Amino acid sequence: MSSLDHHDHDHDHAHDHARTLRKDQDDTITHYRAMEIAVRELLIEKGIITPDGVRRAVEFMDGRNPEYGARMVARAWVDPAYKLRMLKDGSAAAAELGLDVGPLKLVVVENTPTLHNMIVCTLCSCYPRNLLGLPPDWYKSRNYRSRAVNEPRVVLREFGTVIPDDVEVRVHDSTADMRYLVLPRRPAGTETLDEAALARLVTRDSMVGVALADTP
Repeated sequence: MSSLDHHDHDHDHAHDHARTLRKDQDDTITHYRAMEIAVRELLIEKGIITPDGVRRAVEFMDGRNPEYGARMVARAWVDPAYKLRMLKDGSAAAAELGLDVGPLKLVVVENTPTLHNMIVCTLCSCYPRNLLGLPPDWYKSRNYRSRAVNEPRVVLREFGTVIPDDVEVRVHDSTADMRYLVLPRRPAGTETLDEAALARLVTRDSMVGVALADTP
């Protein structure tokens, strides 16, 4: 069974077997991208921001990576109380570890033996960049955005992730002011690993839900 948590919008590790998801790339200037360019140029022209400031902000954004999200997941695996707080308020749980997700609401969804979660943004590419870094090309493609909703199990298989038929696949649709993060299941055989070692098993794709956490 598959279901979709859908919300209205206001607005690496890519696998070879998922190359079909990368055929449909959005290389054209979209409406939102054109708006961003126009607003940025206007702010620079009025002296409100500077090109150098924009460059430094982009460098900061490019420097973010999935290690931040992995820290949250690893902490949740070893600290049941933290996991409960994270599932209740993802933004506050991130702040506990010194991670800033900005004004966005972060919702953490947990994979269980009977439920597998998967993240998509059907209208654009909303994504928890502060915790995972820049979204991969396949996440932004129309192919993934439509097929993740209509045939999630097929898409998961293309990533090499086969979910048993008796496990529900639930697809969550991100919005302009809400981001999702998947809490993957802790791999078996990791009882002796410390938090740092566990964090190294957490991949970007497992926090999007198209893959499982690595095994030791």
